[in-house]
Amino acid sequence: MNLYIRYFDEECVVNSAEEAFDFLSSLSGVTLDEAMMNDLREYIESPMPYPKRYKVRPRVYFIVIKTTATTLAEFKMNGGKGQVIEGMVTEGANSTASTDLPGWYEGEILFKRVIPIPGTGKFQYQDTHFKARCKAHNPQECYDRIVEHLRSRQDVDMRSQFPSIKGKNFTCSYLGMNPEQEG
Repeated sequence: MNLYIRYFDEECVVNSAEEAFDFLSSLSGVTLDEAMMNDLREYIESPMPYPKRYKVRPRVYFIVIKTTATTLAEFKMNGGKGQVIEGMVTEGANSTASTDLPGWYEGEILFKRVIPIPGTGKFQYQDTHFKARCKAHNPQECYDRIVEHLRSRQDVDMRSQFPSIKGKNFTCSYLGMNPEQEG
């Protein structure tokens, strides 16, 4: 997996953490510290495909995107999209939400559930986690099935609020054609 790094008009594609550190340290205005270097290494080794921002100073960031492109020209030719690897976790279901990969998915959603307050006749919103495995063609269909299931339940009030598939409150992982393969 390679990395696309951009800081204002400066950009490049690198294939290792050391190359990323060399590029970033050559930029004026970017100071690498040990914590940032360790965090970048963890991001590179993690299965998460989503882009990551690193704060340089208030309201100034550089961005890192995982990609299969080997050159900057190849990255730009693909429209800046990386290629999703089977089995990766899709968090925030960015550009991969509609990519067809039939099989079993495990989706987890954090939604605002309406709960009545006994004796007062009032209601409150409570964060509620829900996790399910379902057969779907892509993360979008997994999300739709989970939300449809929750809305159809009698114990979930119709005023409950569900997050966007693009937000951080929905995660989805591909389990393959046989869900028993995963632990």
